[in-house]
Amino acid sequence: MELNRLLKLMTDKGASDLHLKPTRPPLLRISGRLMPLEVDPLTPDQVGEMLMGILTPQQKQRLDERMAVDVGYGVHGLARFRGNLYMQRGTLAATFRRIPFEIQTVEELELPQVLLDFCDLPMGLVLVTGPTGSGKSTTLAALIRHVTERRPVHVITIEDPMEFLFTDGVASISQREVGTDTITFAEALRNAVRQDPDVVMVGEMRDRETVSTVITAAETGHLVLSTLHTNSATQTVDRILDTFPADQQGQVRAQLGQVLKGVVSMKLVERADGSGLVAALEVLKSSPKISAMVEKGETSQLLEEVESSVGYYRMQSLNQSLLALLVHGTITYAEAMRQSPDPEDLSLKLRKMFPKIEERGGSMAPTTSDFSQILELQEFRRLYEEQEEKTKLRVAEKDEAIERVRRALAEREGEIAELKRELQEMAAERERMRGDHSRLRQEAQEKIDKLMERIKELNQRLAGEEKKGIFR
Repeated sequence: MELNRLLKLMTDKGASDLHLKPTRPPLLRISGRLMPLEVDPLTPDQVGEMLMGILTPQQKQRLDERMAVDVGYGVHGLARFRGNLYMQRGTLAATFRRIPFEIQTVEELELPQVLLDFCDLPMGLVLVTGPTGSGKSTTLAALIRHVTERRPVHVITIEDPMEFLFTDGVASISQREVGTDTITFAEALRNAVRQDPDVVMVGEMRDRETVSTVITAAETGHLVLSTLHTNSATQTVDRILDTFPADQQGQVRAQLGQVLKGVVSMKLVERADGSGLVAALEVLKSSPKISAMVEKGETSQLLEEVESSVGYYRMQSLNQSLLALLVHGTITYAEAMRQSPDPEDLSLKLRKMFPKIEERGGSMAPTTSDFSQILELQEFRRLYEEQEEKTKLRVAEKDEAIERVRRALAEREGEIAELKRELQEMAAERERMRGDHSRLRQEAQEKIDKLMERIKELNQRLAGEEKKGIFR
């Protein structure tokens, strides 16, 4: 059995992960569930033969030293895969995550548009968090794609292993892989700030040194995007602080309060129609109040502030996102309750906003995980009803005004008709006077001609008489 054939089968079936271990057939994770292939169980030799051939000498050495190694593996014309090879019960095993060549957009992933606001930030720290397999890397790739397509900047990614392959767009992008292009995340970050970056993507903040360097990079005018394995914004802030000794946490809180611009905590939930998974997500955005809470260590109050800032900042809690998905019919009531971090709070929100929605399980049109749209719909309805009453009054006023204008127009049309008649009479009178003038002029000319003839005759007669007098 060949590894490439299994990876192709994995891609054809739309599986997200492939598990290989001795004594079991290969397992595929499809729509969140592990399903075995109908083949014979793998032997340790088969697993070793499939896996050792894809490792470089350096990776083999790391596997020997650490009993596990991360690898990036690509199959031409198929996809890239992120793999982790590890020892279990003294035998080699592995898990591969499929990474498509095509990077999806935020719209294609059905994520709230508020995430795109983070792409336009000139500096600061944005974290995408969640458990393994929740879509963190895919979401981060969508944000990086948005940046490369729209901003003329230099983007540096530091990954272990390299997953999505980005291409230059408006931006220039440099991808560095730990173990191949750099020694460690922290070392790559220290070098990155000397490489004229505008945006830095760190695959994962794994240790104190990396966290410290990331915060410093965000402080010095760079936009830094990274991931953490946490389940909420509150847990994310606490996890960052916990990586530092107690005597340093005050300073780190002050730094974090200034540089933290957003936290997106994700969880994949099953669709109601069984066609796959959809993301529910908590979104925290920087605001003066959020920054003050982080700086003062009041992280327990973050959730309340997030839920009350939906309208203006478009933040949302995970329960609000699940509620939005449920109301739009994307997920079932049972799935929403199963995935909720606080089912009682979700049920209360549901009954308060939509008293009958629990009875029908949620059934509304377009699919979205953006809770702010639910509040917008409610606000639109209230405004619509108010506007409808105002519109009726305005329509009545407009009808009266139209009638007044119509009457005035009729009067003006009568006046215009009268003016046209007078103009016609004046034109006729002008033509008559012009005819009389021509006739009188002609008669006067005839009389003048006759007088001239008469004068001529008299002159001739007078001249003749004078001649006769002289000869006499």
